[in-house]
This record gives sequence, C-alpha cells and structure tokens, in this order.
Amino acid sequence: MTAPRAASLWRHHDFRQLWMGDTVSVFGAQFVGLAMPLMAVQLLGANAFQMGLLATLESLAFLLIGLPAGAWVDRWRKKRVLILGDVGRALLLLSLPVAWLLDALTMGQLYLVAVGVGVITVFFDVANQSYLPEIVDSDQISDGNGKLQASQQTAMVVGPAAAAAMVRWFGSPLTIAVTSVCMGLSSLFVSRIRHEEKAPDPAARRPLVTEIKEGLSFVLSQPLLRRIVACTGTSNLASSAVFALFVLYALSTLELAETTLGLIFSVGAIGGLLGAVTSAWFGRLVGEGRSIPVSATISGLAMLSVPLASILPTVPTLIVGHLLMSWAVVVYNVTQVSFRQRLCPKPLLGRMNASIRFLVWGPMPIGAFLGGVLGQSLGLVPTLWIFCLLALASALPVLLSPLLGMRDLPRELDALAGTGPTNQPAPKQD
Repeated sequence: MTAPRAASLWRHHDFRQLWMGDTVSVFGAQFVGLAMPLMAVQLLGANAFQMGLLATLESLAFLLIGLPAGAWVDRWRKKRVLILGDVGRALLLLSLPVAWLLDALTMGQLYLVAVGVGVITVFFDVANQSYLPEIVDSDQISDGNGKLQASQQTAMVVGPAAAAAMVRWFGSPLTIAVTSVCMGLSSLFVSRIRHEEKAPDPAARRPLVTEIKEGLSFVLSQPLLRRIVACTGTSNLASSAVFALFVLYALSTLELAETTLGLIFSVGAIGGLLGAVTSAWFGRLVGEGRSIPVSATISGLAMLSVPLASILPTVPTLIVGHLLMSWAVVVYNVTQVSFRQRLCPKPLLGRMNASIRFLVWGPMPIGAFLGGVLGQSLGLVPTLWIFCLLALASALPVLLSPLLGMRDLPRELDALAGTGPTNQPAPKQD
C-alpha cells in the first residue's frame, strides 16, 4: 500500500513499521557492538590476538560474499530477507547469554556467532537499503531516507553510552540478550508491512559473474574513483586494526571504566552528526573536490589521538580525537558518495556500490587480523602507532591527485544529468 503523494510518512502504515523496525534494530546493533568485545575481555580474558580474530570474523563476510550478495538479494523478496535476517541474528546472539547462564561460554562460540551474524548482516543491509522504494512513492524516498538516517545517527549517539551503562549494571551477557529482543521486535514490525512485493522474474536474470564484472569495470576505469577507493580501503584496513584492539587497550592499558568508554563513543558519534550538518557548508568553503583530501587528512591526524592517549590526558585526548575523526569521516563520505552516485549511470548504481563496498570493506577483516597478530607480538601501544600512522598515510592517494586542486567535481559521466542527482543518504563508512 502506498500513501497519497501529499500525505506525511508518519501517516503511512508501511513506512511506520519499517521505521520502527529499523530503529530498534540499529539500537540493538549499537548494544552488541560494545557488549560483545567487553564480554570477550572481561568474562573470557581475551588477549590481543583473540580480539583481532574476533573483529576479523565479524567483518569477514564483507570480503567473502560482499560482491555477489547484492545480485542475490535482487533475486529474492526483500521483506523476507529482513524478517529472517533479524530472527536469525536474534537467535544467534541469544545463544551467548544462554551459554553464560549454563557456564558454557567459550571464545569458540563467540567466534561462531560473530561469523554467523556477519554473514546475515551482509544480506540484511543490502535488502534494507533497497526496500524503502518498494513501499513509498518515488517523491517520498528522500524524506523516508532522512527519517531513517536520523534514527541511525541518534542510535550512534545514545547507543554506546546506554550499552556501557547496561553492561555496568547488568553485565555484557544480559545486554546482548536485550539486543536479541530488539532484533525480534524489528522482525515483528517488518512482518506487519502490508505491501505485496512481486517476486523477481527468474527469466530476467543474467549470469552473476557478468553483473559483477560490469560494476567493477566501471569503478576501476575512473581515475578519481580509483584514488578514492585506494584512500578509503587503506583507511578502513588501518582503522579496523586500531578498533579491534581499542576495547582491550582502553580497559587494560588506559584503565578506563565501561561507562567512560561508552561516553567516548557517544561523543564521537556527535561529531558524525555535526559532519552531516556541516558537510555542504565545508564543501562550499574549501571546494567540493578539495574537501575529499582535506577531510581524509583530518581523519588520519585525529586517529593519532588513540596512541597519544597513553601519553597525554587520556579522556580529553580520546574525546577530541573521536569527535574530529567522526566529523571528518562523515564529511568525506557525504562528498565522495554523492560524487560517485552523480557520476554513475543509474542502471549501474547497485553494482557500482556493491563493487566499491567490496573494495573498501574487504580490507577490514585483514586489518583486524593483522592488528591482533601484531598486538600480541609487539604490544598494544606500538601496534596502535603503526596502524594510526598508516591511517594518516591513507590520505596520500587523494592528496597527491587532481582532487586537491579541484573546486568542483566533474559531472560529464552522469548519463541522466538532466533529471538531477539521486537522493540517497551517505553511509557511515563506505
């Protein structure tokens, strides 16, 4: 069912169900994102290598199935993918507090749950990004995306602090149980959507490899996109290594409390909100093209706050660093994602985005694994310095490029320029 054109989306039954489902789901994701590494460190005594391996397994699915996932989801009913995805993640996560109550929790189980949740999340995210246009009118997509993005940003601000408080009061296993409840509620809300989705026509399918090659070919044939991908992929590799070790570093080396850790993450998320609000202004100030290398450099410099916190006043250093880092990452992503959406012909958008996601998210499990290995052999602080310096160096592909001298980014490859750019929100890290 589609609401009349002039109607508010808050009066649109199907959108309300999707929004409520998405809201509780992203809050649950924030809870488990902090509670699972805390469970590994506090209850199972995980070392640096084990933390790196856990982070590797959480993101490994992006490397292994990131490219074909988009084409697969296009062949399925997206509502069914969302419902089964939330139910599956809820059951997997619920197994952790159950095992803890039975005194049977192990790192092996944590690894298996991380892999399972990661695989489901790859398909869930692709379906979630594609489902809104199925249930609302085309002129309401931008408004709907804005409302969904507002919920996601709010969850990123409130979620870590709330999760830290829950871990402090009730422990990490019960916090993960709350996440399972959130996922279950999400599936319930989505199941109430009335829209009847048409099953994709199997006769219209082309070979999977052919579709994947078209997206990769477009990305790798564009010189500016190649440099942006090199910058983002290297930055993601380095930051994955850093944040695979961050909870262990914060608790053991810096001796921070869980609530302080949650506060740092929440303040960092406020920086992301500020980045979303000021990205257009910053682009006008320094130039759209120039804002990409400038924001990438600021992000790399801000990352140095992590090892510097072992030398300088800890909490202020981390708060300022996370605030600047989140601001710069969002500004960078708003600009480069809008550029590539404008540059790419619309029939290729899905495959182009899947190709870039594979190229820039694929390095994340590799970085997390390397962080764990080096953290175990060299120590936490030296390893953090190595990868934070790599994060700063990741800006070189865009710094040493025509982007630094470009005020306006090109539009000549926009095959549908006369119809205007696409209206989609920028992802957090893409």
